Amino acid sequence: MTPRISPHQLDQFRERHAELARLLALSEVITDRTRFQALSQEWARLDPILREQACWERFKHEREEALRLIQANSDPELEHLAREELDLLTRRMSACEDRLNVYLNPPDRLANANLFLEIRAGTGGDEAALFVGTLFRMYSRFAERSAWSIEVINHHAGEHGGFKEIITRIEGSSAYPRLLHEAGTHRVQRVPKTEAQGRIHTSTATVAVLPEPEGVLDTPLFSPSDLRIDTFRASGAGGQHVNKTESAIRITHLPTGISVECQDERSQHKNRARALALLGARLLAIQREREADAVRVKRREMVGSGDRAERIRTYNYAQNRVTDHRIGLTLYQLDSILEGDLDPLIDPLVAQARERSGLESQSG
Repeated sequence: MTPRISPHQLDQFRERHAELARLLALSEVITDRTRFQALSQEWARLDPILREQACWERFKHEREEALRLIQANSDPELEHLAREELDLLTRRMSACEDRLNVYLNPPDRLANANLFLEIRAGTGGDEAALFVGTLFRMYSRFAERSAWSIEVINHHAGEHGGFKEIITRIEGSSAYPRLLHEAGTHRVQRVPKTEAQGRIHTSTATVAVLPEPEGVLDTPLFSPSDLRIDTFRASGAGGQHVNKTESAIRITHLPTGISVECQDERSQHKNRARALALLGARLLAIQREREADAVRVKRREMVGSGDRAERIRTYNYAQNRVTDHRIGLTLYQLDSILEGDLDPLIDPLVAQARERSGLESQSG
């Protein structure tokens, strides 16, 4: 096995590394903090790659010398020493390969990202809004179990309980990769409280999981000139502080028409910051979807489209059953899952994603 780097790519890395070293020594670059930081980060990514490649090539040369010594020498003692040296060099080359492939394929920068969780009522009217409330409670309990913090960014209550829409921000270690696969259409089968004849109704809600772009992006997703910012009085019970001041914020991204609102903070400044972060998350999701077109084609061939419009999970109250349709997993523990015990569902999804990622890297 050899490191996954072509001679042409290696030459490009070496040329860029030398150019970066020259640029970082220039006084005009040193005094430009933004440019200096960007160039330093690029140099820091290339330097270990070239260092490990040089390490691998050195051990490869020494291993070839040991092989020639074994082939040319009939002295058993020298041959034994040469074979020990050969084994040692082989292990060192393998270690270099492992480190080099990590540098060439760094972990997803979103692995430690915070996220926005958006839950919206689908088909089913009032029962769909109640189901949104159920899902919100389930994810809130799961966040508590995982020692994550969760805060409501915006919500629109249902007429008879629950929510037509609720958007939350979740912060915590591994929150995004753990919740990533919750995105999609969730279906519930249960008897509504308002159903006098005990008939089971089917309703749906959609879940979106968007990584927060702060600390993740190399370049901004929008400029201030792209935005229209409106303020308005937040909705709520009469007499509350939020109704007396225009603390709510609506931001519209003019090039795409995407609009976000935040009204759950009393401070207009906090609502503005949260709305900008949510807008960035939605634009980041669009950007990543465009970049992943080829990957989605391969994924579709293996496990279906995975689009948000596709039903991913069913919650059946009568049978105390949860079925994840993507991996054919059925669990008869709906009661504990709704209390936030999501690990039995999430762990198999994460494991499948890792396996699929390995298949795609091998075929790519």
